[in-house]
Amino acid sequence: MSNTLSTKKGMTMIEVCIALFLLGVGILALISLQPSAWRLSGKSDFLGRASGILVAQIQNTEAKIVNPNNNTPLSDTDPIPVFASGQTQAQHGDVEFQVKRTITAIPSTNLYRVNVVVTWPGNTTGIRESMIVAPQQSFNQ
Repeated sequence: MSNTLSTKKGMTMIEVCIALFLLGVGILALISLQPSAWRLSGKSDFLGRASGILVAQIQNTEAKIVNPNNNTPLSDTDPIPVFASGQTQAQHGDVEFQVKRTITAIPSTNLYRVNVVVTWPGNTTGIRESMIVAPQQSFNQ
């Protein structure tokens, strides 16, 4: 009687089939997440590049306004194309961002409000930032 079913060790075929089924379900769940992961990766890439362009535009405009010897730059009538590579012409695999800059004089003050909006293909809302800037004599050049 030492040869009964309860004393045999190992896995039965049903246990192996259940394990393979659970493994297959897990792999399919991971594969179904892949398209949304690619989409999110692309979105974060666009946001990162757009934020770099946005900061550069704000700082460039601020530097022009702060120096009282410079003429205050005018608002852009049309969006300016800016490439992610930083070049004047599109490079291979480059993306064109659109930068819209608005500079408004605040009445009864010597201050200017600078608004910058950066958009890219597939996103017409984009990201935006504003800053209030004043000309300063210490930046006279």
